[in-house]
Amino acid sequence: MQPVDSGPSNLPCAVPGVLEVITGPMFSGKSEELIRRLKRARIARQRVSCFKPDIDLRYHRTAIASHSEQTHEAAVVTPNAERLREELFATRLVDRVEVIGLDEVQFFDNAILPLAMELVSMGKRVILAGLDTTFANEPFGPVPALMALADKVTKLNAVCMTCGQPAIHTQRLGHSQELVVVGAAGMYEARCRAHFQPYVEESAEQMDLPVVATS
Repeated sequence: MQPVDSGPSNLPCAVPGVLEVITGPMFSGKSEELIRRLKRARIARQRVSCFKPDIDLRYHRTAIASHSEQTHEAAVVTPNAERLREELFATRLVDRVEVIGLDEVQFFDNAILPLAMELVSMGKRVILAGLDTTFANEPFGPVPALMALADKVTKLNAVCMTCGQPAIHTQRLGHSQELVVVGAAGMYEARCRAHFQPYVEESAEQMDLPVVATS
């Protein structure tokens, strides 16, 4: 009996969703790129919903804000995937949007992975932005796993504040060893591989940084 080649199927398929991850060190333009993609989606008349964790309210309380002062309206949520699920499903918001953006995804728990993939399976375009490594150069939260699952990964470089070369690391200037210390210029710098110091010794020039509790 000859094998049967059914050939390509003529059955219509559902519009596939997509998972996009934007990552890199601080000051590399992650939030700016997320805002750019969300604005382009709106120009294309796609319905967009965006979220940010309540840990990071440095620049704006009700919007994603980049270091370059670009903004996009966002709902503030507790960095817990189940809480985000409630925001999307309990209100039926998930049925009314095509594009879902989430900034500072490194602060979320690992349950964000199955939630992201569930949204993709529903045909949603899911765009996540966040740091890939901590100040100690260790994987940050769920971001590395999300990168592995993503259809598209955009890894951005910053500019090393010591030499001006491309920077892939986030240098903490204070000596706190807490994982989450929310801050911006003055508390952190972008550094290249040559000038990055994951564990800086205490000195008179360093400062104590405010620690933000995550629980």
